[in-house]
Amino acid sequence: MNINFFKETRILDGGMGQELLARGMKPNGTLWSANAILNSEYHELVESTHKDFVKAGAEVIVTTTFTTRRKRLSENNIEGKFEYLNKKAGEIALKVKNEYPNIMIAGGLPPQRLTYEEDIRSEVEITKDFNEQARLLNEYVDFYYFDVWSSIREFKCGIEAIKEFKKPYLIGIHISEGTKLPSGEKISDIKSIIDGNLLGVMLSCVSPENYEQNLEEIKKLNVPFGFKLNGFMTTKPKNGYTANYLKTKGNPNEFLGKRHDLTPDKFHEIAKKFKENGATIIGGCCETGPAHIKAMAKLK
Repeated sequence: MNINFFKETRILDGGMGQELLARGMKPNGTLWSANAILNSEYHELVESTHKDFVKAGAEVIVTTTFTTRRKRLSENNIEGKFEYLNKKAGEIALKVKNEYPNIMIAGGLPPQRLTYEEDIRSEVEITKDFNEQARLLNEYVDFYYFDVWSSIREFKCGIEAIKEFKKPYLIGIHISEGTKLPSGEKISDIKSIIDGNLLGVMLSCVSPENYEQNLEEIKKLNVPFGFKLNGFMTTKPKNGYTANYLKTKGNPNEFLGKRHDLTPDKFHEIAKKFKENGATIIGGCCETGPAHIKAMAKLK
């Protein structure tokens, strides 16, 4: 893959997990999107959703692996399905690429413990978990996407974990509020650990307002940058994401809230402004569907 891929404007897909729920996937414990990979009745739904993002203009699709991490599977007593679920997600994405050969597949590596919270385990443990998931995805993907991570240490571990696969990576930093990662670090702290395999740096699963608040800081990295914007009211609910999800076991927007002002036209307007300020990586996250991607793809 060309390491300069994101130096020109590229359109990414939207939020698979919330889109699958919106299209009729039933919640199952805390599995979220992994339920669509677990149950074969939803495999066509996953494939058609990927395709609809591509038809809308996405040049990159992300594997449906955000909740195929060991912790989520263990919570739901199906850790034995770890290999099957990750490989099946890769297979479905590759099937789409075979039909649309010009797209790229990003191997989505999620935070290995909690969502929107720093992983405080040892670097050895974190690196091992990333490596195991990356290994299963390797044959299906063009590059790895570090999807919504919350500390510089996690990014350091991720870079080490994928070295043997000799593929580039795209960094997805999460900031819930303000200008610091959940770990308390700044975006610029990532300069100390990135290497020549970096494709770019994004703010991932953040609000448009939060991205704008951090725009000048991310520009200072002097690498391709951009965003995957969400449509939630917040990503920092009282008592944390996990505690709330364990109570509801349903749709995350039940406790994160869903914004109704972020229409496709509004997304186009926002993305246009951000592109004019240098962003070349343009995509959506939770609560953004093909219509949002289609609106943003007009910026190509």
